[in-house]
This record gives sequence, structure tokens and C-alpha cells, in this order.
Amino acid sequence: MKIISWNVNGLRACMNKGFMDFFNAMNADVFCIQESKMQRDQADFDFPNYQEYWNSAEKKGYSGVIILSKSEPVSVHYDMGIAHHDKEGRIITAEYEDFYLVNVYTPNSKRELERLEYRMEWEDDFRQFLKNLENKKPVIVCGDLNVAHQEIDLKNPKSNRRNAGFTDEERKKISELLNAGFTDTFRYFYPNLENAYTWWSYMGKARVNNTGWRIDYFLCSCVLNSKLIDAKIYPEILGSDHCPVGLEIEAH
Repeated sequence: MKIISWNVNGLRACMNKGFMDFFNAMNADVFCIQESKMQRDQADFDFPNYQEYWNSAEKKGYSGVIILSKSEPVSVHYDMGIAHHDKEGRIITAEYEDFYLVNVYTPNSKRELERLEYRMEWEDDFRQFLKNLENKKPVIVCGDLNVAHQEIDLKNPKSNRRNAGFTDEERKKISELLNAGFTDTFRYFYPNLENAYTWWSYMGKARVNNTGWRIDYFLCSCVLNSKLIDAKIYPEILGSDHCPVGLEIEAH
């Protein structure tokens, strides 16, 4: 089973920058999108042969996640069921025979870390949400987690130490999640691979110079490790400030 995840930074804009070329070339079983920044009724495109599940933010042109699935999931749920987290279109959970797939766009702590306190609350609630799902079957999490976990996961760790996405607090929370029984699938296959990034600032030729961050992930319940085939990053794919990431896993 091949699953692709991509923060497109506006799906309509990405459509004009080659989205469908990549989408068709991948022919994924499931394709997860973050930062769609639109409502379904604004789309003048469709995805033949895929079931579509959209969760859009209440605020127009902001956030939003989509799951496109060739097979119809057993069930689909939206958000966490916690009112103050559930207005920004950040989570879709699709249940398959062997696992739950959670597509997530984690809140950014923002400049001056104005949302860091909220982010800490989100992290604790999201970890509990995943562990509750795991009581029923294993979980795969994909999406933009808005954190580089270790120094190897960004080009300039020293100068970014107190910046959003690489604060000690955010890094501690992803460590807590992994320690709660989840595998960072990319590091499972490539534990020491350097210069492997998924996001680049639009400023200062960051992408040309590969001055990037790895903030887009596939995590899975550790019980699924034996079924993992490969994890991929597609840095050559343009169209967004993020590139797509992928996972191949033995599954129905």
C-alpha cells in the first residue's frame, strides 16, 4: 500500500504548479493533503477513482486537510472531538482494515511563539487522541507536524534553537509521542541521513541551497514496524514550500 502526504500550501495554487502531474505519477492508494486553504465547493477539479474526504477550516483560505482514497475506508471521522481544537480543519481519520490513518496539520507556534502555549495543549490532546485510537487498532499518522525533531532534521539547528518548529518544548513533545509507542518511519530506514528536508523558506534561495527543515512525517504504531517497506521524501517535486513524503507498507 502506498500513501503520499503533501502540504500543498494552497491546493488551487498548487494545481497551477504541477500538482496533478505528481498525483497521477504516484498513483497512490491514499493521498493526504494539508493546507488546502479552500472549501470543497470552491473546487473546479475532481479526482477520478478516488473517494474524497475534506475537512476545511471555518476561516476561509486557511488550513484544511483532505484524504483521497482509492478504496472506501471502513469509517471516516473529523477532528479530535474537542471543541476549541476543532474549528481549524486540522485532522481527518480514515479507518482501514489494518489500521487508522490520521492526516494532520499541526498548529504552528508562530513568530514570537505566540501560539506555543496553545501548541503544548494541542500536543498533549493529540497524543491522547492517537493512543485512544490505538486501543482499537494500530495507527499511522501523516502530515505537517511543524517540528524538526533532532538537529539532523534542519540545516541550521544552532541559530534556530528558539524559533517556532525547533523549540525545546516542541521537540520534547514529539519525543513524548515517539516514546508513547510510535516510529518515525523515515528515521527507521535512514537514521543518519543528513540534508533530508521537506520544507524550505521562500526567503534567500533556501530551496536552491537546500537550507531546509524536515517537518513532514509518517509516524506509525511500533507494532507496524515489521510491515514497513520504505519511507520517502520527494525534494525534487515543486509547487509548494513543502515537498511530498511517502510511505509503503504491507496492508490490505
